[in-house]
Amino acid sequence: MSNPTASFDAPGTQAEERELTYRVVAMPADTNAYGDIFGGWLMSQIDIAGSILAIRRAEGRVATVAVKEFRFLAPVSVGDLVSCFAEIRKVGKSSITVHVVAEACRQLGENVSHIVADATIVYVALGDNGRPRAL
Repeated sequence: MSNPTASFDAPGTQAEERELTYRVVAMPADTNAYGDIFGGWLMSQIDIAGSILAIRRAEGRVATVAVKEFRFLAPVSVGDLVSCFAEIRKVGKSSITVHVVAEACRQLGENVSHIVADATIVYVALGDNGRPRAL
């Protein structure tokens, strides 16, 4: 497997541009039939984390319009503390592209975070009528 931090540390990316936007504990209710944390749950958490930054930049409502890339890099277990770090990669006329990296910290035992997923998501700013609006 390639270095999962490589995409987050792309050229031109400064550490101070990354921001912890969301943190949540994976619970038993978030598991699939095999007892593993469901991938859809993790996707949802990452989408929420990215939208927080997009909403702030848009100064209002946004909607997810595209998931450009989503990589599951390691499993998440029940009880893991999942932290999502986001940064804006591009701002268009009405769109905001956000890159999110999710890390999981096994709260029992080791106190080390592991990158479990990353994604590039595009949001569009919405006006009061629910239609795209200029930023």
